[in-house]
Amino acid sequence: MPFQPFALSSFQKVPMSSFASPHPSTGAADLVLTPGQVDLGMLRRIQAGGVRLALHPAVRGDMAHSQAVVQRILDNDEVVYGINTGFGKLASTRIAADHLADLQRNLVLSHSVGTGEPLAAHVVRLVLATKAVSLARGHSGVRPELADALLALFNAGLMPRIPAKGSVGASGDLAPLAHMACVLIGEGEATTASGEVVSGAEAMRRIGLTPFVLGPKEGLALLNGTQVSTALALTGLFGAEDVFASALMSGALSLEAIQGSIKPFDARIHAARGQPGQMAVAGAVRALLEGSEIVPSHADCGRVQDPYSVRCIPQVMGACLDNLTHAARVLRIEANAASDNPLVFTDTGEVISGGNFHAEPVAFAADIMALAISEIGAIAERRIALLLDTGLSGLAPFLVRDGGLNSGFMIAQVTAAALASENKSLAHPASVDSLPTSANQEDHVSMATFAARRLGEMVNNTAVVVGIEAMAAAQGIELKRNLKSSPLVEAEFGKLRQKIAFLESDRYLAPDIEAARLWALKADLPAVLLDILPSHS
Repeated sequence: MPFQPFALSSFQKVPMSSFASPHPSTGAADLVLTPGQVDLGMLRRIQAGGVRLALHPAVRGDMAHSQAVVQRILDNDEVVYGINTGFGKLASTRIAADHLADLQRNLVLSHSVGTGEPLAAHVVRLVLATKAVSLARGHSGVRPELADALLALFNAGLMPRIPAKGSVGASGDLAPLAHMACVLIGEGEATTASGEVVSGAEAMRRIGLTPFVLGPKEGLALLNGTQVSTALALTGLFGAEDVFASALMSGALSLEAIQGSIKPFDARIHAARGQPGQMAVAGAVRALLEGSEIVPSHADCGRVQDPYSVRCIPQVMGACLDNLTHAARVLRIEANAASDNPLVFTDTGEVISGGNFHAEPVAFAADIMALAISEIGAIAERRIALLLDTGLSGLAPFLVRDGGLNSGFMIAQVTAAALASENKSLAHPASVDSLPTSANQEDHVSMATFAARRLGEMVNNTAVVVGIEAMAAAQGIELKRNLKSSPLVEAEFGKLRQKIAFLESDRYLAPDIEAARLWALKADLPAVLLDILPSHS
């Protein structure tokens, strides 16, 4: 039988602890979450799964003190937004004490209006963890048990089914977070680690809890916040980092294939400009090519300048790295933030309304990441075209013997061009758009959730482009194989060859391109590349 809430005739006189669910036993935690100290490396591990989470014991006192402020307001019969009023345009409507439990439940149910495919499990893992961290800041006025329950769902592999679409990024990610909150009250659905879809009530039963009857402000605290847009943006960041590092490797392969000049990577050039990302990228490429037999073999070849797609790798990819680094800083802060409304301040006992739910920082971070992801693919596509152009590369036309009979990589470059062009459209900033909601009370919004959500598609597009470049560059190296590259580049060449054979003549290439895409997303790359990335450094 579906869970039924119960009403209280004098809700404000009953301690909120009366509504606590049993504290679930989470077992030993691999990661202990302390607000303000959750770093990007931890967030990467949370996204990947396979870890158990718990809140630091000290934060429970902060949450209890915050909850006590809410209780005092009720005991004193004060009227405070978010505790005993309506919401949004209805903020001036006072809600009677015996309807406060209904108010919070209705809030969750009425806001569960998302649409589209459910968010992937790796995104929902970040949503659960960052919402728990946000509540644990002690500014939300909720029971510690709510945060515990979110982490219990995480630890059990029970992911609330959250539709991907329906948030404008203010007042927070209302609709998607409502779908998350539904599970806590025994509504909605969750997906198990094996892919089974169960009811919210069943998900709660599996973690040993009865559905919550939400106390004052608890529904609002769960729904307000930027956790969904932040989780999507973090996922975009981690994917962008992966394809960025793979693109440096594929770029090094291309440089070796065309016997390009190493001189544009001289540290003195980049120090003279002083851009940190540019200097880091140049240093990483120099380290990748250390010990190459190919580099010194053409030292006096007379080539003065390579095309920009090779010569300006540090300048372009360095600027991309700087953008990713800035976005990473913003998102790390946001993942630790109290972003609901109103906020409780225990030192003064005040409850203050503001706008931390407005996800403009996340929207801007997502937009600059979109620019970086697009450019990583754009410059990689130009290197593919360079490799295929025998007049520029010195390699066989379209990188295949018996050209004419064989088309080689001709159409693989067309695929890369199509995806690079698609990314240019997707890179249009989302943050500059806004549509008012809630009868113009919420008259400017961030569109952060879409800004972040589209990053996943862009990363995948760029991974295909970078993978095709790696395939083409490996082919180019092997077409005139008389010398070896550096140990690091040769090791990666060997890994590629384990997945993708040399193209002796035309064959069905789609499986090879898929293998290359996966390489670009999951390549086990050397430390000289990973160490310059925000979530690895």
